[in-house]
Amino acid sequence: MKEKITTKATDLFLNLGFKSVTMDDIANEMGISKKTIYTHFKNKTELVDDVMSSLFEEISCGIDEIRESDKNPIEELYEIKRLVLEHLKDEKSSPQYQLQKYYPQVFTKLKHLHYNKMQNCMIQNLQKGIVQGLYRPNLNIEFIARIYFVGVNGLKDDAIFPINLFPRVILMEDFLEYHLRGITTKEGLSTLNQFIKTHQTNEV
Repeated sequence: MKEKITTKATDLFLNLGFKSVTMDDIANEMGISKKTIYTHFKNKTELVDDVMSSLFEEISCGIDEIRESDKNPIEELYEIKRLVLEHLKDEKSSPQYQLQKYYPQVFTKLKHLHYNKMQNCMIQNLQKGIVQGLYRPNLNIEFIARIYFVGVNGLKDDAIFPINLFPRVILMEDFLEYHLRGITTKEGLSTLNQFIKTHQTNEV
């Protein structure tokens, strides 16, 4: 039952927002009593923490699978982007903002986990790209990995990138292309252009 509650809460939180969804809403959606939820979670903060920890673990496992597959580093980044957006449901309700405002401890914990995961992922991606001749050999890997993390998180700021003007799918796609065009070699740019031509998203 605990796993079912987490699954339903994840869906509601990401679609409607952490603040908007109450324990009553979750209970009603599941056809159970609120008391049943409190049997597994002592309060909403604990439920939010469990939801985000489970979601992070699921995405992390998916990223590891992509990294272990035989993809070039450019395609690897596009696959990771697709996976993350798929799990976060394009962040229609700006959950990042609500999580930071109403559940700061959970947000801080998640940001730390996110940073460590992305830093490790990006460093290995950059190293692989350099070895394969797709990324420029003189890149400052530590700097690029960190600036990418800052950029990805900056895209989630609704004050700068309101969802009605910048749909998350298109925004992430534009940012990833911007990032790659700045670090690719001539061969890498050719690979990127070919990938974009054959895999252009039709999502809005």
